[in-house]
Amino acid sequence: MQTSWQTYVVGGAVRDQLLGLPVYDYDHVVVGASPSDLLALGYTQVGKDFPVFLHPQSKQEYALARTERKSGHGYKGFEVYAADDVTLEQDLLRRDLTINAIAQAPDGQLIDPYQGQQDLNERRLRHVSDAFAEDPLRVLRLARFHGHLFHLGFTIDPETKQLAKQIVATGELASLSKERIWQETHKALQSHSPWIYFTTLLELGALDQLAAPLAKLLTRKNNPLAIFQAACKQLNEPAERLAILLHGLNKPQLEILAQQLMLPKHIAQLCLQLSKQQRPLQNYPQLTAEQRFTLLQNCGAIKQPEGLQQLVKLCGILHTQGQMELPELSFSHSLWQQIDADLRSIHRVTAQPFLQQGLQGKALGEALKAAQITALSAP
Repeated sequence: MQTSWQTYVVGGAVRDQLLGLPVYDYDHVVVGASPSDLLALGYTQVGKDFPVFLHPQSKQEYALARTERKSGHGYKGFEVYAADDVTLEQDLLRRDLTINAIAQAPDGQLIDPYQGQQDLNERRLRHVSDAFAEDPLRVLRLARFHGHLFHLGFTIDPETKQLAKQIVATGELASLSKERIWQETHKALQSHSPWIYFTTLLELGALDQLAAPLAKLLTRKNNPLAIFQAACKQLNEPAERLAILLHGLNKPQLEILAQQLMLPKHIAQLCLQLSKQQRPLQNYPQLTAEQRFTLLQNCGAIKQPEGLQQLVKLCGILHTQGQMELPELSFSHSLWQQIDADLRSIHRVTAQPFLQQGLQGKALGEALKAAQITALSAP
């Protein structure tokens, strides 16, 4: 049935394959086809703003070749034209960076009208056309790709950097949805060098508009990115990496940032807990039995110790400022041993004896708590 249209692999899959990096997702562009052509073959349409289809077996994305014309404000202010007369070169022209504007035909041939391979070889992030400046989302994408490829020696082309600064100056970053900002930030936190994402946004002047408390934090003299960079060598989980980055912010600042970035609830909670509890946890051995009990209670560890174990791990990284230690000698290991022993002491105290005494309600709770604290005081 397919006779007049062609498909190409495009974007990140081609780029990372040429760089020798792992390829996890494949995107395709379809040239010379209409929506009805793909629907007839069992593809499922998922795109609202432009025709994107899922392959019936692989579920990989196939997008019709398209052009875009700026027609309004922000990253959604575009008129999209997707039809069977759009060429591959026209589709590639609308992309952000030359290294993302390389297509690969089914026979392996590379179509590279904008010198993306040369920029790959020269380790350069360069815009495809001046239309780069029309989309504010490309500021975040530029910073993210810088973090993704920084370890390979990639730098941003001066003209591209200037265009990004022009976007920031227009104020169009305000048009970006909080969900999309978090989506790009979450991807950046999974990159090889996530600190580069934040330093790039700071250099471009974008971080002040996107995440003001974080921008203020990163301009402090004590260089919090040094700890973050070292911690990223030990941590892969985006939530844990972000918690380390933000541990120097207080509760009001974190609440503002959580709204600006639309942080998922569990990530915001982890960041808040680390900020609030890092010092008490690092001083845990010196706390009184009552203080230790209150801390364990506030962290929810008496019922769910797993969350506190994660905090202890992060506190250990902060305590050592990212320096690797032998696990059996590490601060976090020894701290968790003491906390685990305290939790076992608490759990050995049950309500049964107090129930037998006829205690109920508030009196029962107070008696149980007092007994548990006493258990922590025992040698």
